[in-house]
Amino acid sequence: MIEVLANIPVDFDTKALMQRIHAEPDSDDAAAFELLVNRARDVAKPKALYAESFVEARGEDTIRIDGITFTSLMLRENLATVERVFPFVLTCGHEMDEVDLPAGDMVQEFWWDTIKAVALGCAIKHFHEHLKQRFLLGKTSNMKPGSGDADVWPIQQQKELFSLFGDVRKLIGVALTPSFLMMPNKSTSGITFTTEVDFLQCQVCRREKCSGRGAAFDQKLWSSIHNQ
Repeated sequence: MIEVLANIPVDFDTKALMQRIHAEPDSDDAAAFELLVNRARDVAKPKALYAESFVEARGEDTIRIDGITFTSLMLRENLATVERVFPFVLTCGHEMDEVDLPAGDMVQEFWWDTIKAVALGCAIKHFHEHLKQRFLLGKTSNMKPGSGDADVWPIQQQKELFSLFGDVRKLIGVALTPSFLMMPNKSTSGITFTTEVDFLQCQVCRREKCSGRGAAFDQKLWSSIHNQ
């Protein structure tokens, strides 16, 4: 079962966003930024694409889901006792990439990227709330190709993940680049699953400087998947 969530509410808190970009109230920057936020309110249409999928087979470091084989020891371990999973692609919406910004204005590009991130955040929140309400899920976690150390779940497996859905670009306007990055850039993909153990991919990422880190590096956990 594949489903698209398109009518996702968007909440742009202008005051909070101005604090994030360090714009002083009543300044020229604040006025210009507010115009961008208002533009985003007009065009932003974040979307979520997901499937209710099932694990069909497990190998030493592989797992097959709906006929597609993924290679990742950590994914294999996290899904060792899980039968139902929820692959997903979430995005701020391609409409935000179609807005014309002043050519070469890096400040406005940065501002717009910040606003796009909020739209993506709305899609993420809506998606997880939808899953928990519809499927009565308890504690969940997720894994994303290319997040954290490259060998935890290689980014190249975006291709396999996208193949679970068919034409993702047609469904929600997200495309893969030749290097397996997503466009729009404020998009995310992965697999959500139920778990009894708290897990964040940051725990097996050795990248020291990361603004998006959500958990401390866990040397014991990292070693457990690299010493097998």
